[in-house]
Amino acid sequence: MQFGIGVSTHINNWDIIRYAEELGFDRAWVGDSQMIWSDCYATMALAAHHTKRIKLGTGVSITGTRIAPVTAHSIATINAIAPGRTFLGIGTGHTAMRVMGQDPMRVGEFREYLRVVRALLDGEAVDYTYNGQTREIQFLHRERGFIDIDNRIPIYVAANGPKALEATGKYGDGWITVGGEPEVVAPKMAAIQAGASKAGRTLPADFHTAFIASSCVLRPGDKLTDDRVIDETGSWVACELHFFYEVWKDNGCNDAIIPPYFRELWPEYLAHVENMSLPEEARFRQIHDGHLVYLNPAERRFITPDAIKSSALVGEPDELIEHIKRLEAGGIKELDLWPPMDCERKVLRDFAEYVMPAFR
Repeated sequence: MQFGIGVSTHINNWDIIRYAEELGFDRAWVGDSQMIWSDCYATMALAAHHTKRIKLGTGVSITGTRIAPVTAHSIATINAIAPGRTFLGIGTGHTAMRVMGQDPMRVGEFREYLRVVRALLDGEAVDYTYNGQTREIQFLHRERGFIDIDNRIPIYVAANGPKALEATGKYGDGWITVGGEPEVVAPKMAAIQAGASKAGRTLPADFHTAFIASSCVLRPGDKLTDDRVIDETGSWVACELHFFYEVWKDNGCNDAIIPPYFRELWPEYLAHVENMSLPEEARFRQIHDGHLVYLNPAERRFITPDAIKSSALVGEPDELIEHIKRLEAGGIKELDLWPPMDCERKVLRDFAEYVMPAFR
């Protein structure tokens, strides 16, 4: 099992990546969301300069906010600073698009985007359509070292729906998800493998699987209602709550979509949304307040023990170790922690001290 971190992209947060490397973490996933964070590639460039071993990539790069050639050249530029330890995490854009009041990219466009980026990163000439005109494009001046695509950059696709999972099988070197339990992973990996077979491809043995969550290492006597536990997990739980609200709304307010651990508090959360100060068409600016950075105090009441247990990895060290071994047996190769910014060092240090040694 490998271990990584998710990074809330403040331009100075390259130092948390340096600290994670010092603690022994394997990978840093740097968030890409233009309305709430600093630029991910600028932050990765600083991190690349200040680190030697940890792998660096986007967590995840958003297809709707950059055209495919720009994404390919941006990650290849980071690879020129940190050759061979760069990866591209990529997705359709849940939060980055929704905080502009827009929908994530459609799957058909996403497949085409993946095709172009993979071909460019492989050094190929590829047909690319922009504003209705299709032209063959290819990176120039490779011998001058502006970018590095000689050291191969793997693409890890964030996907959950059937068509996106199929595209992962066709173009991806790995898959990243937020639902890493074995019963969730197995059918989705089957869909990825089916997508690979449909494309005439066999997934490589090193096909990567990563699971993003938050974590809190409990001490004897700790309770899930303790302020420390809520402080360390709350921003992640709230992020899931916001996600399910958006999906619920997109699917005609279908209550069947709401997971059991949010169901009891759902009417209260809907009332909370209705009472936001902005009008409905602008409310997206408040729904995602604090996204993976901090817990909005007004939403603290929604961080219940059931939601914490179901959304985050929480327990005493032996319990966490057993849980992670179950994830590993179910096909997950990497666990990534995304703590709130105010608790980053504490969460990472606790996990590195009490949990990671069991896997080294």
